[in-house]
Amino acid sequence: MRSRLAARSARLVLAAAAVTALAATATACGPEDITGSGSPAAPSAAASEGSGGSQSPSNNSPSVNGNNASKVTEDSDPGESGSESTSDSGDKSGFGQSCGTNDLDFTVTWEAQPISYYLVTAKAKPGITCYLDVNTPSVSFGSGADGVASPVGQGGEDPIKLSGSSVAFAGINPKTTDGDGGKEFDHVIIATTEDDPNPADVELPDMATVDKPIVTNWSTKRDETIPRVI
Repeated sequence: MRSRLAARSARLVLAAAAVTALAATATACGPEDITGSGSPAAPSAAASEGSGGSQSPSNNSPSVNGNNASKVTEDSDPGESGSESTSDSGDKSGFGQSCGTNDLDFTVTWEAQPISYYLVTAKAKPGITCYLDVNTPSVSFGSGADGVASPVGQGGEDPIKLSGSSVAFAGINPKTTDGDGGKEFDHVIIATTEDDPNPADVELPDMATVDKPIVTNWSTKRDETIPRVI
């Protein structure tokens, strides 16, 4: 009987020892080992660091850009572009500018006396005051070199102010050769200078036979613009 009680007591002691050993093992694998392992706690920390690194790009978010765009719009002066546009159009009187071809209106008439020639009349467009700084107009028939009118040096005032009803005259003789030679044209190209980017293509009152044409200088006196070969 005593041997059975002793055996039973031994088994209880062994069981208690086993429970104690198990508890110790659980303690050894406690929070320190869990924290060091690849548990969900590690990705959570990485995600926190990633979100911290994304704060810099967030400064360039659409809302910030929109604020910047709004500031630029508020700081800009819309009146500047309007003033530039005004300076390029409207009344140019008093500016002392040289006459460009597009500042003028041209008319061409056929004159029979004392010789046959074309009379060019130039007048400033409404609201424009300008000066004919170049004494001789650039005149040509067609685009060929043989249609360019040579200046003969007659007349001339430098410069001529054009404004309102004031006008300037120039004379063109389209054919200075004898015989039937020449080419026919129904328009003449007129410009204030040779390099003017906007020459005027003016219709003639009739067909002109052109061969070695000549042109006079600008003048305010019609009698000084009768083109003659000198």
